[in-house]
Formats: sequence, C-alpha cells, structure tokens
Amino acid sequence: MEFAAWKDRKAVAAALKTIYDALDATAAEAALTAFETGPWGAKYQAIGKAWQEVIPFFAFPREVRRILYTTNAIEALNAKLRRAVRVRGHFPNDEAALKLLFLTLNRAEKDWKMPPREWSAARAQMAVLFGDRFAKAMGA
Repeated sequence: MEFAAWKDRKAVAAALKTIYDALDATAAEAALTAFETGPWGAKYQAIGKAWQEVIPFFAFPREVRRILYTTNAIEALNAKLRRAVRVRGHFPNDEAALKLLFLTLNRAEKDWKMPPREWSAARAQMAVLFGDRFAKAMGA
C-alpha cells in the first residue's frame, strides 16, 4: 500500500483483496493479471510488480497462509522491546543493552500462553504437507 496515494488506498486495497482471497496460486495469478490490466494497476504499476513476489505464498493452504501472513506477534514483541529501551533511555555499553533486551525477551516469553486461534488448523495442514519433517520439529 505504500505505493498508493493516501486518497486511493481504500479502493486499491479493495482491488487487491481479490488477489489476497484467492484459493490457490493459479487463481491469485489470474486476479493479479486482472488488477494489473485494470485502472489501479495502470496507475500503480509498482504494486503489481511487488505482488508478483507474493504468488508463491499461495502454494500453501488457506489455513497455513493465515498463520504465515500475520505479524501481530512480531509487532507486539517489537513494541515490548522498544518500550524497554525507551524507559531506560541510555546504556553505559552495548553489553548492558543486550542484557536488557535478553531480560525483556525472557519476560515476554512467559506471557505467551495461548497459540493463535488458527494454529490448530494450520498445524494439521502442515503435518500433511511436511509429514516427517513437521513431526520431528514438533517433537512427536
């Protein structure tokens, strides 16, 4: 969306939603082609080029994609790290900063009690897709 003008963002997002909601890579490719040939694709050609990098993402089932594309956990963790650094202000050396970040990460890990609600469906799909690799990674 950073390529679109502020006043056009809602309309461009609505046009991109057809790509985003595609069932598989073939449908996403067709929706991307339709976007690129449409008025928004002509106006913002960089968006079409950027979305071409996303098409391989559609090789995964919808349940797995929901887990992969969310950044909420990452953003929440980054916010905790920024808050810890901002409260402290300055550090006598790099080691002190690293210690603070380490302690913040350890404290944040204790707050992670529940997995995302989509995790069980994604886990089942990953078990099918990756078989023994997934079972080994999960410790089963």
